[in-house]
Amino acid sequence: MKKKLLAILLLFLLVAGHAAILCAATPDPSGARTGQASDIVGASPNAPTAKELEELGKTEPLAAKVADVAGHNRVAINFAWMLVCGFLVMFMQAGFAMAETGFTRAKNAGHTMAMNFMIYAIGMLGYWISGFALQMGGVGGVGVLGGGGVLNGEFSIHLFGKDFGLFGTKGFFLSGVSYDAVVFALFLFQMVFMDTTATIPTGAMAERWTFKSFVIYGFFIAGIVYPLYANWVWGGGWLSALGRNFGLGHGAVDFAGSSVVHMTGGVAALVGAAILGPRLGKFKTDGSPVAIPGHDIPMAIVGCFILAFGWFGFNAGSTLAGGDLRIGVIAVNTMLASAAGAFSAALYMWVRYGKPDISMSANGLLAGLVAITAPCAFVNSVAAVVIGAVAGIILCLAVVFVESRLKIDDPVGAVSVHGINGAWGMLALGLFADGTYGDGFNGVSGAVRGLFYGDASQLLAQLVAVCVNFVFVGALMFAFFKILNAVVPLRVPRDQEMEGLDMHEVAVTAYPDFTIRQS
Repeated sequence: MKKKLLAILLLFLLVAGHAAILCAATPDPSGARTGQASDIVGASPNAPTAKELEELGKTEPLAAKVADVAGHNRVAINFAWMLVCGFLVMFMQAGFAMAETGFTRAKNAGHTMAMNFMIYAIGMLGYWISGFALQMGGVGGVGVLGGGGVLNGEFSIHLFGKDFGLFGTKGFFLSGVSYDAVVFALFLFQMVFMDTTATIPTGAMAERWTFKSFVIYGFFIAGIVYPLYANWVWGGGWLSALGRNFGLGHGAVDFAGSSVVHMTGGVAALVGAAILGPRLGKFKTDGSPVAIPGHDIPMAIVGCFILAFGWFGFNAGSTLAGGDLRIGVIAVNTMLASAAGAFSAALYMWVRYGKPDISMSANGLLAGLVAITAPCAFVNSVAAVVIGAVAGIILCLAVVFVESRLKIDDPVGAVSVHGINGAWGMLALGLFADGTYGDGFNGVSGAVRGLFYGDASQLLAQLVAVCVNFVFVGALMFAFFKILNAVVPLRVPRDQEMEGLDMHEVAVTAYPDFTIRQS
């Protein structure tokens, strides 16, 4: 029976991927027809109009050909920029692996590394099967890339006289009409963002998570959970339409993923760590937490630096256009917020506890990066420093709150770095967006403005997105982990946890030449 159900599911996905091939826009797998004269219309104040290009083609064929080449080159520049930035984001996986492994104990180093390595493979396959289609299958094309119009299958419901986009229906298995140069490039860029989300819970749930249940989780979050919320914000779904439908600013605006990527991963990590329970010995009988130091802080710090480097691709790459000169502002804002986050976290720990804690400073750097990810394109440098500095302090307070009040064991601080500061980043955009960028964003005319620059409704849209993320992702992941735990136990046996997970779970000991302390 199970085999029949699986066969039916696979058949459905294949049919969905190939459906409407005759009536859809024609795919361009070679890229030869992508990027034409029409792609320079509106590229600058002096660019020709579509009508002028049409007339030019009738009288001056050579000039029309030159215009085609110019349009193709404009798209090619954007293609190259997006792909290089996607490669940078992919390299962030190495940063996550080193940071999480360094912040955990030596006896579980191989297991933690294995999860960070395999989530790349598992997540990619899950995203290829269904995730990309659910997220971007109804986006309707990407103007700066000159194509992607074959992704025109958004499933929507009609309520209150408005359309609410829920998920895409084109692009399953990257087959059928989605065999297209623009679609494939977009898949790479969107996939590495998804992979960041999928890897966040591996830190919060480290040192006691069974590898079997982790594998199932990887397919679920990559193929279903992340894509649905991402569709609502980035794929033309209902949260992005809050501006058009209800006059809430430009709708939910998340430039590079404070909520789509980081808060989604942080909420999943919160739920997973709560259900999994704390590591053995983490809490005393009176409920007070016990510090469990990481085994290699230098490794963790290097990992954080790698993440900061990759973040330039994360944020500036989200323009999808090398010709968008706002990339310079975005990159500088990203740097400043990370520096402010690291410094404010160090200063807080210094004042509060007498010494600057380098591990908290490193997480403060990441907290600043997470917080600036949504507003990076829409704020000035002063706001970027404020956003990062607040994030660093929030990080320090949140780590203590999650551990001491919620009694949740998060070995690397993932919930505080990504979940809580992802929410802060969304709200910060609603406060500090200064109206210098974003004209036409989410189909709303005018630049994006926050509360401090005259648009309180934008803050409300951001708040709606944050609440939806917490409720939707939290509820879905809670149900998933509960059901999964009843079928495939989430937690390793007590004796294996005491001994270390490397040999028991992944058959490799990270440090075979050393005696590993079992505590």
